[in-house]
Parts: sequence; structure tokens; C-alpha cells
Amino acid sequence: MAALTVRLADEKHQRLKALAKSRGTPLNRLIDEMTTLMLAEFGAETRFSVCAARGADRQARGLTPLEKATRG
Repeated sequence: MAALTVRLADEKHQRLKALAKSRGTPLNRLIDEMTTLMLAEFGAETRFSVCAARGADRQARGLTPLEKATRG
């Protein structure tokens, strides 16, 4: 496991500590959960972008025969 030092404004640090306390969890666990959610969101966005790009390519290839048929 790696240790990470993060510099935050004092106000933001206090607000994060208050949030962790309100959820009954240590600040370290709160940060870990937040990063897990952000990484999952990033992974979903990446997968969506890849699928969208593949779909656009497939759509273009699928329309080619249709375009040829309607021209002639």
C-alpha cells in the first residue's frame, strides 16, 4: 500500500473531516472511497468512449452498402 501526501486548503480539510465524522468513517477511508468512485467513473467513461468509437466505425461501414445501393 502506498502513502500519499495531499495539500489542501485548511477549510477543505476541515470540511472533509466533518464529512467523514458524519458518516462514521475515518478520513483515510473516506478518501479511499472517493477515489474508488472517481476511478470507477473514469473507467466507465473510457469504456463508453471506446464503444462509441467502435460503434461510429461500424455505423459508417454499415451505411456504405446502403449508400451504394441508393446511388445506382
